[in-house]
Amino acid sequence: MDEIEDYSESIHEQSNEHAHKIVHESGGKERWVIFVALSTAVIAVLAAITGLLAGDHADEAMLAQMHSSDQWAFYQAKSIKSDILSSSNTMLISIGKAPDTAATNKVKRNKQDQVEIMAKAQDYDKESKEHVARHKVLASGVTLFQIAIAIGAISIITKRKLLWVISMGFAVIGIYFLLHGTVFWHV
Repeated sequence: MDEIEDYSESIHEQSNEHAHKIVHESGGKERWVIFVALSTAVIAVLAAITGLLAGDHADEAMLAQMHSSDQWAFYQAKSIKSDILSSSNTMLISIGKAPDTAATNKVKRNKQDQVEIMAKAQDYDKESKEHVARHKVLASGVTLFQIAIAIGAISIITKRKLLWVISMGFAVIGIYFLLHGTVFWHV
């Protein structure tokens, strides 16, 4: 599978090069750009971690949904078997014969099994939905980190400290989403 290109990594590398050039050319007067470069490096690491977590939850959501689908298919198979056995007994009764007690007992067991199977399917579905919700929160964090990196790069290019402060604001919100999707998660 092709790896998704991370544009924020490229932006981060280019801004670091530009920052070193500015500091060298200014004789050290523009040292704040080094802090921008360092902060964007930290933000890039946070973006990578958050991206991995978001991807993991997307994968787990898909697996849980597949387990749920498997359980529902098993539920349907039990239902079909019970309907066939019930129909056979109905035909036996209609032609004047005694119903098959083994088939009747099997139908009862299938109905009991179906209750358990349904509960498992619903649990897997709930688990899938939780993973999807966590994925969305973490994906929002990744997006905010990428915006922070881009604005940080722009602050270096334009030599505007205010943009760096704005970039840090986006990073703080990204950290909130990272923490909300991991440490402070509750359903």
